[in-house]
Amino acid sequence: MLSTLLCVFSIALMSLSTLENPLRARAPQQQVETPMATEERLESPGWWPTKQSASLNDFVGTRECARCHPKIAATQTETPMARAASLAADSTALPEQESVLRSAGRFSYTISKDQAARTYIVSDGSNSISATLGWAFGLGNKGQTFVYQSNSAFYESRMSFFKSLQSLDVTPGHLPAQPPTLDMAMGRRIDPDTLRRCFGCHTTASTTRAGFNPSRLVLGVDCEACHGPGAKHAELMDEEKNAEGRQAIFDPASLGPVAQVDFCGACHRTWFEVRETKITGVENVRFQPYRLESSRCWGEGDARLTCTACHDPHQSLNHDPAAYDQKCLACHASSRSQKPSPGHSGKACPTASKNCVTCHMPRVEFPDMHAPFTDHRIRIVHANSPYPG
Repeated sequence: MLSTLLCVFSIALMSLSTLENPLRARAPQQQVETPMATEERLESPGWWPTKQSASLNDFVGTRECARCHPKIAATQTETPMARAASLAADSTALPEQESVLRSAGRFSYTISKDQAARTYIVSDGSNSISATLGWAFGLGNKGQTFVYQSNSAFYESRMSFFKSLQSLDVTPGHLPAQPPTLDMAMGRRIDPDTLRRCFGCHTTASTTRAGFNPSRLVLGVDCEACHGPGAKHAELMDEEKNAEGRQAIFDPASLGPVAQVDFCGACHRTWFEVRETKITGVENVRFQPYRLESSRCWGEGDARLTCTACHDPHQSLNHDPAAYDQKCLACHASSRSQKPSPGHSGKACPTASKNCVTCHMPRVEFPDMHAPFTDHRIRIVHANSPYPG
């Protein structure tokens, strides 16, 4: 799950200029930004999610940010991003006291809690091996995958916990076929590049100039994961050097619309990365930036259709469909009698003017995750039409 669902791969995209991007042809009257791959963004000056160029001492933590931004800091800590990782011992998705059991072929799996630890045990009936789970990745509203260490190496558990099942099942990305050995049934080793990127998208400051250091990371995606290290900013603001202080922290809102979607795509996958990795079918419903940019109404240069136009990263996700209606009506007419204008050219929906997302952004079942995902490819959905992957 970490390598196929939640993490960003390192991708060499030197040939991207040869890819046909149907989105570039839209809205020629707008100033078109140049899309870039995450790999390129990380090599460019300035801050970007998962960048590893800072020193650990450059990070100050959310408590320091809260001195000047108490309301934002308070609500941000309750968001899914802020809770994207936890210590496995503190997992709120797993049952508090009960053991979680699952049999899969000739192997049986158990996650049990003993005092302050979660122990992961795999048995073939004759022999068993175990490990103390270190981290739980994911909030748990759909599921959680676990990472453990063995002999200084990091492993992803073959079994994840799924909320809808209230049980374990095979982690997405792992082969469903029976593993040949007990060790392989336990989990798979995470290569160093994938490890840094997975922790980089679920935690803060896990990799700095000194390298990967899970003992000093901040669990979850906090302020500095998106705004960059804040020590210099805090120092200058305390000295009342406000103009310099504002320049010493990164504001993602300063980015153009294409770059803003790429910014979120550093962890949620950009359009180019999904195309390059050829992830097709319902599996790519999880990659919201890619799906958004595949929408017919996506227009480069229009800030009304970016991730943050609908989702405030400092607030918990709103699950009420009606909450998004005004976002749709910022471009679309609310009735057929409303005349179009240059900045409000979207036609009125002939069916309804409320709960737009329930029809135009359908929830799609992703079998490997045992849960539905909202498809961010905005479109007219016809009955029994195949998934446009």
